[in-house]
Amino acid sequence: MSKSDVADVPLGKTQKETIPDYDWLFNEDSDRDRKKSRFLSKIIKINIKPILLSLFIYLFQSLPVYMIPLCTADIINTVTGSISTGVTDAVWLRIGINVAIVLFCIILNVPSTVLRWKVASKMLRRTSAGIRMALVRKLQSLSITYHKDMQTGKIQAKFLRDMDTLDSFFSTMIHGFLLHVITLIIYVVIAVIKNGWVSLFFLLIVPFNVLLRNAFYKKIRAVNRDYRVNAEGMSAKLTSMMEMIPVTKSHGLESEEIYSVQNTVQKVEKSGIKMDKTIANFGAWSFVVNNVLSIMCLTFCAVLCLNGVGGMQVGDIVLFQSMFTQISSAVSALVNSMPQIYAGREAVDSISELMNSSDVERNIGKPTVPTIKGEIQFNNVNYKYPNTDQLVIKDFSLDVKAGECIAVVGPSGSGKSTLINMIIGFLPPTSGTVKIDGKDMSGINLSEYRHHISVVPQNSILFSGTIKENITYGLSHYSEQDLEKVLEMANINEFLAELPQGINTVVGEHGDKLSGGQRQRISIARALIRNPQILILDEATSALDNISEYHVQKAISTSIQGRTTFIVAHRLSTIRNADRILVMENGECVESGTYEELIAKKGKFFELKNLNDMTSKKVEADMDKLA
Repeated sequence: MSKSDVADVPLGKTQKETIPDYDWLFNEDSDRDRKKSRFLSKIIKINIKPILLSLFIYLFQSLPVYMIPLCTADIINTVTGSISTGVTDAVWLRIGINVAIVLFCIILNVPSTVLRWKVASKMLRRTSAGIRMALVRKLQSLSITYHKDMQTGKIQAKFLRDMDTLDSFFSTMIHGFLLHVITLIIYVVIAVIKNGWVSLFFLLIVPFNVLLRNAFYKKIRAVNRDYRVNAEGMSAKLTSMMEMIPVTKSHGLESEEIYSVQNTVQKVEKSGIKMDKTIANFGAWSFVVNNVLSIMCLTFCAVLCLNGVGGMQVGDIVLFQSMFTQISSAVSALVNSMPQIYAGREAVDSISELMNSSDVERNIGKPTVPTIKGEIQFNNVNYKYPNTDQLVIKDFSLDVKAGECIAVVGPSGSGKSTLINMIIGFLPPTSGTVKIDGKDMSGINLSEYRHHISVVPQNSILFSGTIKENITYGLSHYSEQDLEKVLEMANINEFLAELPQGINTVVGEHGDKLSGGQRQRISIARALIRNPQILILDEATSALDNISEYHVQKAISTSIQGRTTFIVAHRLSTIRNADRILVMENGECVESGTYEELIAKKGKFFELKNLNDMTSKKVEADMDKLA
């Protein structure tokens, strides 16, 4: 993955100093195994110093493991040898030296353990934080179409569950896999020095465990992938369920929703049981193989000792049996860590799916946009969504002067929202050009450009914070006078006094503690406080009652002065003062003009106006009947 694929957003001084930039870790290699191997080799390469330091400290930390069997064997051999020669001062001295060595190694274990965990923990935590921030930056750089196509629950699963799996994988590698490899090497070296015959027997452990690993490899990999896919599906389903709760309860569909989620949960349950069963079989066979080999080692050493082969003594039997047990445990641990390693490699693959996505908005290296006037030109623009052949915008051209107010109307699916998304820069045209102040939008830094625009969407988007925090979201500098001005302009003061903590009232998740009209007015205030040069109102008054709509419409009329404004509206009475009204139908502009011109023309706009009036009267009549 190239740096140009990442959103052009500065990390910030503190963040840059504490969290490494790991965006470059990922690549677009189509070979899955090769891709994962490269990822792991890159992780090792950038952390080679702390890894080597951690392994070096481990040599001191693990001294008791190696020295206790050696000292125990030496004490036994010394004692058995003194039975025939008698106990002398040299015997006691030798026993004392062995005891002192063991005690020193045990005491040394404390500081070396603390130091190794400090080095390893810092490395693992920084690596995890770096990859998480790489994911965050990638999510911010991905296009709006990617976010619409990818279910939120799946993205959450990748960020939370797969990252936890990856953390466990790294921890297993540093605190388990590599340490067991070192243990094996040291014990084999000791065995070769002490008795070559026994060291040859030790080597039998490796092929037996390799055969065992190969027998289960494909199945463990398959069940891990199946479990990961089902877990992502469950996460996506749960997210959808939470969002649909108001609809579910209002239609009495709780049982149907429970049944739907139950099917997803059962899939995870079955794939989890299958995975656990496979891992259990693998662990059981590993236990059997290594314990059978351990018994064979004990018998082999006893035969060598009884026959005096290789100078084998009684204490050496204890030494080699203890060493074989440790080697067997290390090999068994290595083999048993394979499922977790496979799960980690699968997590790498899952995260790479997101990190290697090419559906990104590339801004790095493009000219910045310090100021704009607000002139917009559409030149023979066509647009069709990916993987479709149907044009939703057809040969559209428009020249908008700075400060002009343009209203866009038309039935659902006529292309209104697509045009607005092009102005924001979310959707690049399939053909033709969209220009801002004469500059092609494809050649400018869109992130910088959006600093000069504000959007009030049809559905207000609030986070769980205070009203003030939602209005000033993303702003580091603003005056209290500016805040008071937009509160008045958006008619927020009308309900602010009724709230327990005024502007510091917490709105709840998605603003659920407020009414729809109140949420929409907060969205309008958020747009206005940015003092944008281009203002986009996408059904901004759709959730307001008649009184609130009047006040907000009055505020909007004031706020659009001197700004280029685009208004998408179904209530045609709200766009009476627009400089131009565009009537869209099937992706084409079929009419254009002022309100009075289009009414006099008695074409499509006139039909929409009559239909709109009839609908409004019917709604008012129905409300009167209910009252």
